[in-house]
Amino acid sequence: MSKAEQAVDCFNNGFSCSQAIFSTYAVDFGIDRGIALKIASSFGAGMAGMGKTCGAVTGAFMLLGLKYGRMLPDDEEAKKTNYARVEEFVKIFLQAYGTLACSELLGFDISTPEGYRQAKAEELFSTRCPEIVRLAAEIVEDLIDPGCNK
Repeated sequence: MSKAEQAVDCFNNGFSCSQAIFSTYAVDFGIDRGIALKIASSFGAGMAGMGKTCGAVTGAFMLLGLKYGRMLPDDEEAKKTNYARVEEFVKIFLQAYGTLACSELLGFDISTPEGYRQAKAEELFSTRCPEIVRLAAEIVEDLIDPGCNK
């Protein structure tokens, strides 16, 4: 099973999009899966259910930080590299979906009870979200390990 499939499987088994993305790859950086799930738990459904930035996106951003982020305040090269990878992720994601916002991706304001009910009734959490998780995983995987998806 590919890493992207593992992320989708994690999502389909009840974890949020951010948890699915982050925990699938964080173990490759020495982070315990349980800890990774906890770290990413606040970012699902557009940041704690607010419908803002998609959790698959924030999970990917955290991974790019693990790979390219700086550990010293004056490491401008690492900062520049990290930001460039994040920008590349965003460019590819936007080409596919046109937005980073969870509510816009789903077409409903899931921060409201009515919007959440509508998204659930349309089965978007079991159809649209897994597609988004898969693409986010494929993009971030390629940015972390260039050429791995080719």
